[in-house]
Amino acid sequence: MTIADRDAVSATENTPLLATPDAEEADNKPEERMSIGRTLLITVLMGILIFIQSTNISMITTTQSDIAADLDAFSEATWFTSSFLIAMSSITPLGGRLSQIFSPRNYILGSSLVMAAGLLITSLAKTLWVFLLGRVVTGSGSAGIMSTSVILVLELSSKKRRGLFIGIVNAGFTTGVASGAVLAGAVTPLFGWRCIYWIQAPVALVTGPLLFLAIPRRDSADASEKSLVQRLARVDYLGILTFTGSLVLLLFSLSSTDVPITPILLGILLFISFLFVESKYSSEPIIPVTVLKTRSVLLTCFAGSGLMVARWAVLFYTPVYAIAVRGWSPASAGLILVPTNAGFGLGGLLVGWVHIRKAGSYYISCLIIYLLFTLALLALAPLSTSTSNAAVYVGATFFNGACTGALLNYTLSHVLHLTTPDVHYIVTSLVALFRGLAGSVGSAVGGGLFTRVLKRGLEAGFASHGINQPDLIRRLLGGPALVRSLNGLEKEVAVHSYEEALKTLFLAGSALAFAMTALQAGTGWNPPDRSLEEASASYDDDRSREPDDA
Repeated sequence: MTIADRDAVSATENTPLLATPDAEEADNKPEERMSIGRTLLITVLMGILIFIQSTNISMITTTQSDIAADLDAFSEATWFTSSFLIAMSSITPLGGRLSQIFSPRNYILGSSLVMAAGLLITSLAKTLWVFLLGRVVTGSGSAGIMSTSVILVLELSSKKRRGLFIGIVNAGFTTGVASGAVLAGAVTPLFGWRCIYWIQAPVALVTGPLLFLAIPRRDSADASEKSLVQRLARVDYLGILTFTGSLVLLLFSLSSTDVPITPILLGILLFISFLFVESKYSSEPIIPVTVLKTRSVLLTCFAGSGLMVARWAVLFYTPVYAIAVRGWSPASAGLILVPTNAGFGLGGLLVGWVHIRKAGSYYISCLIIYLLFTLALLALAPLSTSTSNAAVYVGATFFNGACTGALLNYTLSHVLHLTTPDVHYIVTSLVALFRGLAGSVGSAVGGGLFTRVLKRGLEAGFASHGINQPDLIRRLLGGPALVRSLNGLEKEVAVHSYEEALKTLFLAGSALAFAMTALQAGTGWNPPDRSLEEASASYDDDRSREPDDA
């Protein structure tokens, strides 16, 4: 099936949601479809949900000590963020498929309601396990927020403005990440950490239905003919279970202080099962293997994921540096994320506004920014000490954020250039999936590495001074704010141990980012003539052989 033939077909389950007839029509389509008022309303409402989602990532950095003390969960503190991100990453790949089956407006409504329920559970938690349950439910709802926002940008914006609107989405996300740590650090000492979730839950509950009404309804003959039960039957549940199970097992192992082998092996087996199920038995796989095999898509996804793993080290651990090494209060420590996230938003907006104004290759731009990101992260390693210049440290985080924002815009635009429009829907979901995985992997791998190095440093440091404080070590691993209350040798050992752990983490992150530059270089300049189109046609042919009532 050619692209022209595909475009002639009406909107059915065999037609990608984002298929565009031609560039000129696509460029004129958004203005004809929606008024400026409706566009602004969708932008504001979507921005509120993105803000809530992103604050739930960063606010743990400044409330971790209070939550760990309240729930007596110092040893499990790394799971406060990991549980949220694992759930979000596991559900993210469903965004494209569920939006296609139920429509984006229905999916965003369900996601907002689930997120609101998770926030309510978290606010009521009296034990660690209820708290983690709330985080998992919140992450599951949050998964639909970010993926749907990108889908809406690609569907409702012109190619000329696509880079700008993607930059706006990224700016909204980073505003929430930056504000979350600051607001949580300021509110918690006054009203307690539960107050944050109490406020967010009703806001999400109201915003979701309003956004549902604001998004234009897409009439689909297929959707009207199939009942809810029939559409639910199209969901790839076995693929979801195998993928989620493999991810949970692998990340659980990587985030543990002592890495267990058995869960890793089980996770690998489940992931192999997932690939087998997706390629052989799933009529509508959540991740079509035929498209994933395309070199440009695969390398873009892995390179972007690796880079974001390194980026999360900055987001998660620069506030830890401010609290444990610099001795700042949790409220002040959250401010250290403002410059790096301001850079993130500014970088994405600038390249979208000034440079990415047409569909084309951005190969050289991607590689240059990858290298600049690596250098900015490398600079943080020697600067993560109590005696370094604070302004220089903040400047390095700002530059790192600017490079990240520019990269997300450049790499998405480049991979869309390398693929045909009829598979942009699938490619966008894959990119969102791998970037979502980066948060989970960054939290688990980075947290595991940081905790192991910190634990060794504390044990060796206290032992060298004849101090036997196993309970103090346990509490320091999950509560960086505790360092401020120490004195003498105990404080000296704790600060030095945190410095070494941060240095190791940033060095590892810069090495990873450099390796990802090589992967990005392998994506190439120009799209293949027919390979990806044939892969998409093969995928659609497989779906066309389904029973009509499948």
